Amino acid sequence: MSKKNKAYKIILSGGGTGGHIYPAIAIANSLKDRFPNAEFLFVGAKDRMEMEKVPQAGYDIKGLWISGLQRQLTLKNLLFPFKLISSLWKARQIVKTFKPDIAIGTGGFASGPLLFVAASKKVPCLIQEQNSFPGITNKLLAKRVQKICVAYDNLERFFPKEKIIKTGNPVREDLLNIDSKIVEAKDFFNLKHGKHTLLVLGGSLGARNINDLIEKELDFLDTKNIQVIWQCGKLYYNQYKIYNNTKDVQVYPFLNNMDFAYAAADIIISRAGASSVSELCIVGKPVIFIPSPNVAEDHQTKNAMAIVEKQAALLIQEEDLEVDFENTFNQLIQSSEKQKELGKNIKKLALVNATNDITNEVVKLLEK
Repeated sequence: MSKKNKAYKIILSGGGTGGHIYPAIAIANSLKDRFPNAEFLFVGAKDRMEMEKVPQAGYDIKGLWISGLQRQLTLKNLLFPFKLISSLWKARQIVKTFKPDIAIGTGGFASGPLLFVAASKKVPCLIQEQNSFPGITNKLLAKRVQKICVAYDNLERFFPKEKIIKTGNPVREDLLNIDSKIVEAKDFFNLKHGKHTLLVLGGSLGARNINDLIEKELDFLDTKNIQVIWQCGKLYYNQYKIYNNTKDVQVYPFLNNMDFAYAAADIIISRAGASSVSELCIVGKPVIFIPSPNVAEDHQTKNAMAIVEKQAALLIQEEDLEVDFENTFNQLIQSSEKQKELGKNIKKLALVNATNDITNEVVKLLEK
């Protein structure tokens, strides 16, 4: 049987946020292209968004009763030991029944128990770390897995150096040639050609402080002759939809056509989750990062700083928005030179072959 026809069994786990789910789906899609007869199974956390997003992408998923530790003492924390024991037991059943040839983890609560069990059963394991500062799950798994694919330099502080391969983060294929879609994208959103477009992204669930900022600054943006595509997140849509189609503003709970949204944008305001940062490098537009301060180890600030230090983006911390936003935005919108410089510099940091490079590492483990 040729390699291409091999019916490998591949198990993937990653979830909690889009930043863990979409890389796992991208890796699965790439492996499916290589091995059309392969069988795939995802493992996620029972009540998280992967239970919806993975089946939408055409893959089976099983859920574990698991969640992360809260920073303060809560009932959830008291339940954690029971959830962990339950998840390890269920992960053991899944691995025993499915008999995977390889296990791939992209971070998030569920990937901990699954890869721990898979590694203990001598299944080859690979993890993909999206952030410049790893999450606790991947740090704990690092000693047990064979390979660790990363997106940033200097991660030997956290992982065994000999296991690290710098690949970048998987991103959607449709982002690779957005420059050819600008006219089509502006028409898709019914935007005015020749008028600057601001794209606002707060992540799939939304970001309260970014939404508050945009609401407060709509008049200011109007005076600058800016049209706005505002993804406010599904949690906040009912609150902000009143601004839809006022002063050249369009409000969305979620953007399904991200390639068109990026293509239409001249300037982007974004959180600094790892997947967003990787996409923005490929897109190559001027970006103002507003990192979330409510994430483990403040990793969004660290992700953003890795870009800002290369003169490839601007950064405003949430606590400084009141004082700094209008001034920073003004300087950027008034300088086409600055816009070009940021766009050019961020594009240099793109790792466009990430999905393919990760797939190659998976194939090497399968062939061993």
